[in-house]
Amino acid sequence: MASVLVPVAYVIIIFGGLFVFSYFYRKHTSTRAFEPYFPSHPERNAYITLLQKTDPPANDALLKSALVRRAMADVQRVLRIREDKPALQNLLQKGSIGDDLWNSLLAAEKELEAEIMEVVAEANSFVEGWGQVIFPTANEMLANEKMRAVFERTNEVKAELEAKYEIKPKVAVDASASKTVNGLLSPTAASEANASSDNEGSVSSKSGKKTKKRK
Repeated sequence: MASVLVPVAYVIIIFGGLFVFSYFYRKHTSTRAFEPYFPSHPERNAYITLLQKTDPPANDALLKSALVRRAMADVQRVLRIREDKPALQNLLQKGSIGDDLWNSLLAAEKELEAEIMEVVAEANSFVEGWGQVIFPTANEMLANEKMRAVFERTNEVKAELEAKYEIKPKVAVDASASKTVNGLLSPTAASEANASSDNEGSVSSKSGKKTKKRK
């Protein structure tokens, strides 16, 4: 009987110790303050500051603009979390990162959900139904800003590529020099010369006819 109770007691002690350790570890990690995944939210702070102005109060157009900028910042954060979460989860499974970073991302995800609900409520307070379209509008505005930034950097990127690959810009060719190729008249110059000679011949023939009539 004693030989049976010894391994049973051993198993109970092992699993009991693991249970107690996991309980206190979860309690410690739940109360632990993690470093925020996103350090600050200046767009939200700017909107709240404008909303709290009373002397004089901010007009609705300025508040709506600040709310749209806040929604644009939230869209950027949503896209970043969607990109970072699978990669961090993979690294966490491999043991390359600790639990702190992963828990920080999960906390940021929950905060972002509450932030989106708050923005939707604020948008509906201005215009009923605006909360349903404010984030698609913010997404389109972000795409337009990216396209405009790429377009504005076109000349800069072109100059960098020309300097990198030592491409010389095209030099304007003189119009008179372009009429001759290897000492010969180009087709356009030849046609111009033929046209001028035809005009001179027609003028001389007309003057000859006039002199005959006078005689």
